[in-house]
Amino acid sequence: MTRIVLVEDDPTISEPLTRALGREGYDVEWHGTGVGGVDAADDADLVILDLGLPDIDGVDVARRIRDKGLQVPILMLTARADEVDLVVGLDAGADDYVTKPFRLAELLARVRALLRRRTGAEPGGELEVGRVRIDVAGHRAYLGSDELQLSGKEFDLLHVLVQHAGSVVSREQLMREVWSADAGAPSKTLDMHVSWLRRKLGDDAASPQYITTVRGMGFRFENDA
Repeated sequence: MTRIVLVEDDPTISEPLTRALGREGYDVEWHGTGVGGVDAADDADLVILDLGLPDIDGVDVARRIRDKGLQVPILMLTARADEVDLVVGLDAGADDYVTKPFRLAELLARVRALLRRRTGAEPGGELEVGRVRIDVAGHRAYLGSDELQLSGKEFDLLHVLVQHAGSVVSREQLMREVWSADAGAPSKTLDMHVSWLRRKLGDDAASPQYITTVRGMGFRFENDA
């Protein structure tokens, strides 16, 4: 059974959310503190994480989970609509976010999407372009012999780009395949994730070895990377 760790100290949110997730067939483990959430994340399939916690900030919880080497998807719950806060949370390792107040149907859709991305990769496949290798089944990526520590979205983005190495992948296609967004959705988050992915690859946007920006079109992963 799919195991979800819910880290939320507000019972008006945690109790109905636990019931709703249970009705969907998920095994839900609730924690009201960030420390409890970090400890419980080891064998979770998904972490739903509130940013406003009584002991440590949710951003620190996400960082500690990633510092343990865990690639479990993290869905943030936040009342902080400020873009800076959202960027900080995503940069700490969260894969997606839902702003409060939210509709249960929306949150459940985000949960299903993150779980699909975690388990839905084609079995057994590997992709390799130059020094970059992607273990699709294991949901791991490597630069040479070193494993890249990628968030779920960063892995999905790299996966799509490497699949189409040598060809331009449009911004619209990347938004659709990585974020399940329609063509009119704002794509600033794509630019942020490309920037973070370049940083982890040691790439330089001004003189790229791996990911080239094709102005007015999208991005190309170089065949000779």
